[in-house]
Amino acid sequence: MKKIVIGIDISKKKLDWCVMVDKEIAGFHDTANRMDDNYNKFAEVLEYGKIDIGEVLVCAEYTGKYIYPLVLACHKCRVDLWLESGYNIKCEARKERGKDDRTDARRIAEYGRKNQDDARIYRLPAESIATLRGLLSERAMYCSQRAAHKGQLRDMRGFMSPEAYTARAVRQLSLIKELDRLIEEVDNSMAEIVASDPELLRQQRLLLSVPGIGMVCAAALIAVTARFSLFDNGRELCCFAGLAPFAYTSGTSIRSKRRVSCRADHQLKALLHMCALVAATCMKSGRFAEYYQRKTAEGKNKMSVLNAVRAKLMLTAFAVVRDNTPYDKNFKINLAES
Repeated sequence: MKKIVIGIDISKKKLDWCVMVDKEIAGFHDTANRMDDNYNKFAEVLEYGKIDIGEVLVCAEYTGKYIYPLVLACHKCRVDLWLESGYNIKCEARKERGKDDRTDARRIAEYGRKNQDDARIYRLPAESIATLRGLLSERAMYCSQRAAHKGQLRDMRGFMSPEAYTARAVRQLSLIKELDRLIEEVDNSMAEIVASDPELLRQQRLLLSVPGIGMVCAAALIAVTARFSLFDNGRELCCFAGLAPFAYTSGTSIRSKRRVSCRADHQLKALLHMCALVAATCMKSGRFAEYYQRKTAEGKNKMSVLNAVRAKLMLTAFAVVRDNTPYDKNFKINLAES
């Protein structure tokens, strides 16, 4: 158990600190959300109490790109950093009323102190992985904007005069063409990053051997898993991507069907959905297509079967990287020897 837990509420421009020593609040602080300011504050806190760095745990809510300065400061100071889901912190703080930045920092500190046995210390990812994640986020933004413009073109055709529609279509098509160019540029940048790293290139080649998985999904799997180092097995990865169904029962009255949770990496889940569609419906043969055809013929819900295909793709992807063996469509398990 760490003696000192520092809860930090992260916003765009500033950080609110709550320092707890054992069970007592030692003080509140605030700094600008810049790496130098965070580093100086760590130095001030540690020197003031003459504290061993090993006795300090920093707990903060994961807030996307705004965590970057804090991550760099913790890495430079060699302080353990635990980035927790805001949902988990909020669930534990529901009994309290009111909300402000200082209160949030205190709640985060209390959460970190009570649950530090479950702490997952954040490790700064390799530069190639961090760059890949940024490019994937940028690509998703461009794809979303392109889909919005295409949807506008389809929806407005029958509700405008031909002249007005043509003028609007010319403008939006130019935007769509520019977004296509930007998406291609991002794809080329991701390909260059993967090609420059032998380990990333090895994993990409293994993933591309799995039916349905393309370049973008392979890059996403590598980036999200940090070269398949963040998950111990494929089932954990399926749960993270929102593919694993869970039971919802209580007593004798609630008997809901097993269903997937909405707590998932939705970007990765969407990419896997497209891969599953390709593997199950676009390919005429193969294990995934045969499984999809057999289950739908039995009367199973198509979306449930597609979700099963997604999970099978994920488990297969994890297995080929783990075993360093390309996908073999003729592979069969010999139950007599196992």
